[in-house]
Amino acid sequence: MSMHNNTYGERPTIYCGERTNMETLEAILTRRSTRKLAAELPDRALIERVINAGRHAPSGSNSQTTHFIVITSRPVLDELAGLVQDAFARMEAGPNTYVSLRNSINASKRGTYVFHYGAPVLVVVANKQGYGNAMADSACALENMMVAANALDLGSCWINQLHWLDTDKRIRGYLTSLGLAEDETVTGGLILGFPADGTLVRSALPRTGNPVTWVEA
Repeated sequence: MSMHNNTYGERPTIYCGERTNMETLEAILTRRSTRKLAAELPDRALIERVINAGRHAPSGSNSQTTHFIVITSRPVLDELAGLVQDAFARMEAGPNTYVSLRNSINASKRGTYVFHYGAPVLVVVANKQGYGNAMADSACALENMMVAANALDLGSCWINQLHWLDTDKRIRGYLTSLGLAEDETVTGGLILGFPADGTLVRSALPRTGNPVTWVEA
């Protein structure tokens, strides 16, 4: 396993004039979560384009404190999966437990849980502890990355389990060894990769919620 930090002291590459596979609104409206990903690791340059989209998300007072830990090492991904399964297996789910958390707990108790779905890329997103916009800034970055992934023909899915386990000492210790700072909190995550069957599902799901109220002149 190798680990390094990019300082990004140089002017960032924006890819001016280079068109991606689809227009912005199309990329937003056709984005779907993809959980079945091929084992093939996308080229580093392709992953960096997705990360760069996250780095250019808005942040409170332009703080730019969102931290992206990009994991492509299979042994590290396997180790994290084992730690997460162990942590959830020690929990109990009640009738009011959030459905995704309950599913994570139950699958872990069966010993069949891989929280990152075996994806070749996991991006752990973190931000400063006690920072009021930590979650908002991170959510903007994650959405940017998911839309960018869709435009680049990559599958992606928001992964929240490491956020739920942010206070677990074993997991925090392991993430610290991977670059998580002591004063940071895990705010979310993202898996990336090529769709397992070679084709992304891009049919927009019908909107049955998210009401809109207009207050017009």
